[in-house]
Amino acid sequence: MTTNNPAGRHAGERSLSPEPASMQKYSDEVRERIAKKAYELYEQRGRQAERDVEDWLKAEELVRKEMNDRAATRKAKP
Repeated sequence: MTTNNPAGRHAGERSLSPEPASMQKYSDEVRERIAKKAYELYEQRGRQAERDVEDWLKAEELVRKEMNDRAATRKAKP
């Protein structure tokens, strides 16, 4: 029987990527900045476990904002 699965995986089998899809769009430099910021957030919170995803997403938001602010500043300067 032929399945309609273009990746050739069995039903219910997940694709395991070495990193989340959201991370694949970043350069190594940006990933490093996000990782450092996430660790800073972790430490500021008293090193509470089980909130790594929350820390990562907040760090990603902060780093992206920094990058956008920097880009806007460069465009504004003559």
